[in-house]
Amino acid sequence: MKVLALDTSNQTLSVAVMSDDQVLATTTVTTTRKHGAHLLPIIKESMQIAKLKPADLDRVVVADGPGSYTGLRIGVTTAKTLADTLSIELVGVSSLGAIAANIMAENQLVAVMFDGRNDNVFAGVYRIQNGMPVSVIEDQHIPFEKLLPQIKALAEPVVVLGDLDAFKERLKTALEANLIQYPIELSLPSAVQLGRLGQRQAPVSDVTSFVPRYLRLTKAEADWQKQHPKEDSSHYVEKV
Repeated sequence: MKVLALDTSNQTLSVAVMSDDQVLATTTVTTTRKHGAHLLPIIKESMQIAKLKPADLDRVVVADGPGSYTGLRIGVTTAKTLADTLSIELVGVSSLGAIAANIMAENQLVAVMFDGRNDNVFAGVYRIQNGMPVSVIEDQHIPFEKLLPQIKALAEPVVVLGDLDAFKERLKTALEANLIQYPIELSLPSAVQLGRLGQRQAPVSDVTSFVPRYLRLTKAEADWQKQHPKEDSSHYVEKV
């Protein structure tokens, strides 16, 4: 299976072209948020390095959230456009789960969190089983102080990855010896891991209706709900 995988869900931009589990080309950029300007040129270059044409692809895999609203829209819109134009399969993979996949130790618990501002986090907890992250605590947007007891209650060693600067000391205090910290590079998203996971998931049934998993309301939605508390807002904002 020839796969194009892309992750623009946060500051890091990562693209990979794969043939089954063989990596043909990959690029990861950590120094820019201008994903809209850089994504397509990186995809084009990666395809050239892999010596593939767009028509050779069987599947496109995209990190579908949570993460930056703008980043997710860029990635998902690009993936949908490619899948629709080329008539190929589309798969969405959790941005958190893709980072958890950086840990390969069998049966290891892995918590991944992104800073959601105001002491909130986007977070999920996974167990590595047969080399794949399996959800233990589902991806969610949650106050950090509510997430911490959930992780502590698991009562076993846990690798914690992600945006940890604001939370390190509280993690150390709460988890004590059960906190496992790895080098920061393992907190970076990898389109290679994304592609590996995406080859093992079923493709979406309807490309046109596929949307990111923001896991919280946009500001426009939140403001609209405050002004219209009795009305159904489920389709107020078209995500992509």
